[in-house]
Amino acid sequence: MLILDLLQTILLWKAELENYLPGTGPGSSVGGYQCSPDSIKTLLPAGSKVLYASHYQADATFTPPKEHNAGAFRASSFVLPRSACVFQANLTLPGDTQHSVGVVLPDDWNGRFMTAGNGGFSGSVSWGSVVDAAWYGFAAISTNTGHESSGAEWAYQNEEALKNWGYRAMHNAVVNGKSLTENYYGKDISYSYYRGCSAGGKQGLKEVEMFPNDFDGVIAGAPAWWTTRLQLWNMIVGIWNSPADSPHHLSNEHLGLLAQEVIRQCDPQDGVKDNMVMDPSACDFRPEELMCGDDATDKSTCLNPQQVKTVHKLHSDWVEDGKFIFPHLTMSSEYDWRGLVAAPANLGTDYVKWMLQLGGNWTWEDWNADLIKLSDELNPGNATADNYDLSPFYNKGGKLIHYHGWSDWSIATGSSIYFYDQVTAALQPKGIDLDDFYRFFLVPGMGHCAGTSDLMNAPWAFAGDGQSSRFGKDGSVHSVPGYEDARHDVVLAMMNWVENGTSPDELIATKFVNDRDPQQGVYRQRPLCVHPAQAQYKGTGDINAADSWECKKP
Repeated sequence: MLILDLLQTILLWKAELENYLPGTGPGSSVGGYQCSPDSIKTLLPAGSKVLYASHYQADATFTPPKEHNAGAFRASSFVLPRSACVFQANLTLPGDTQHSVGVVLPDDWNGRFMTAGNGGFSGSVSWGSVVDAAWYGFAAISTNTGHESSGAEWAYQNEEALKNWGYRAMHNAVVNGKSLTENYYGKDISYSYYRGCSAGGKQGLKEVEMFPNDFDGVIAGAPAWWTTRLQLWNMIVGIWNSPADSPHHLSNEHLGLLAQEVIRQCDPQDGVKDNMVMDPSACDFRPEELMCGDDATDKSTCLNPQQVKTVHKLHSDWVEDGKFIFPHLTMSSEYDWRGLVAAPANLGTDYVKWMLQLGGNWTWEDWNADLIKLSDELNPGNATADNYDLSPFYNKGGKLIHYHGWSDWSIATGSSIYFYDQVTAALQPKGIDLDDFYRFFLVPGMGHCAGTSDLMNAPWAFAGDGQSSRFGKDGSVHSVPGYEDARHDVVLAMMNWVENGTSPDELIATKFVNDRDPQQGVYRQRPLCVHPAQAQYKGTGDINAADSWECKKP
């Protein structure tokens, strides 16, 4: 009996220990495969290298090793929401190149697969988005697109690396991610999804266009789809406001003043005074209201005539020799212009130096309009997602949810409107109703992918890519806290559409009193409408309650 008692005690200790140690526990073996480098390697194509693989219990902390995650979006650490196998591996690509993938495989897998997009020049695995996908029970994957870097030096005289970044690494991650998931669990994936914003939004649209069979549902936010024009626009708006000592330059103080004045003038024009600009395109804004008087002593509190012209230029489409090049910044995005127009952005100058192959000695002072033609001709990495005929994706039954913040200060919102209009023009002659598979939402007051300004306090949270990090960067907060349903969570809305045929006629966006502490309660909620419909106040009820608004087409 003493021996049996001792064995039972040892087994209890072992079970208790497994709750705390990675690489152990009942979930460390699923479908016959161990969560170990050697076992995972057998699930990957020849030439792959597993950098690490460990099993973690729920609520354990995962810290991506710095030596394998050195890019601009390198994660620090994350709380894993459920027991899972976590690993990172390098996969081979053409031209003797490779890319790195990060993968989370939950023990209690829901049968679905999720791919997470990237940001910027895509120089790291998006661990935050992968961990967030695990909350839903997805097997999830992300790629670094072939490099670990915040810039674009890797692209210089390296066409293979450009192709990896442009589309090849993402597709390779999807194909191999699906294969390893099905083999690891020993059963087929039921549905495949994608979620990304900014560069990740572009990646999603590129997948829809080039590889329509990769996903059943794609969620693309604020897509940087027009690479050949967007990167130059990122620079030109700063050139228009340079140099800093010129009379036409808008300082940070002037930008703050401008942001307040836009709200003052544009807010009442939508019929409800709530410090929000519901439809920036409908605002008749006059920056001349900020013109300095002859007796002005503090020129930081007003604008001179040259500065007013700069405001008009930034609020106008970019046109060269009478040809439209790129849309303008929208009214209500001014609150964070300082990162874009204070000086020519690196996203533009690095693009010209390294992706257009002009070299490290090129500076923004060398700008000339011939770069537009060069960029269009080169289309580095074939990254631009401008194949507007989405009929193959429609024909296979795919669903697309596309969203963009009306107050986006990083990627002009009009670029998404332009994309939607081009898809409409391509598909309407084919008799395809876009609403059958493509829903486009504009989000009043939301900035780039997430967040809003203190001036507006607009509802912005609906579980878009990266949004949960605004509630807690360690992955401990998920979805829209307290509202984890298909009306408030775009991932659940997509799943409901794909799997149940229930299309999202609206989404509810949420703004908490304190976004860092959602438990303090909701400040404001409002419906997001399928474009071109807009949310209109019913005339009665709390203006901060979603039920007081309804979606109406103009």
